[in-house]
Amino acid sequence: QVQLVESGGGLVQAGGSLRLSCAASGRTFSTYTMGWFRRAPGKEREFVAGIRWSGDSTRYADSVKGRFTISRDNAKNTVYLQMNSLKLEDTAVYYCAARQGNYISTDTYDYWGQGTQVTVSS
Repeated sequence: QVQLVESGGGLVQAGGSLRLSCAASGRTFSTYTMGWFRRAPGKEREFVAGIRWSGDSTRYADSVKGRFTISRDNAKNTVYLQMNSLKLEDTAVYYCAARQGNYISTDTYDYWGQGTQVTVSS
């Protein structure tokens, strides 16, 4: 069992930056592939970024490539999402997710956090 707790969301102006964190419980964090997803009002949940347990491979949605960076610190059981050049359309609830194995899925994860709100204003 893995429990995930996101933090770092908030209100930011367009063009600004935020860094989200996701703290995971459990001693096997380093064996999980981690992902970030988001759900905007009235829209389906979408994949944002993922990182393999080894940290040597990442994957991004086209909409965030070049602006967002996912990273992890296995010693701290934490995964991060650095978000730069934020746009109005990045406004959403952001969720952290974990799945066993070393494949970065864009939809199938075993554990989910409660989410953190990110609001980008003009």
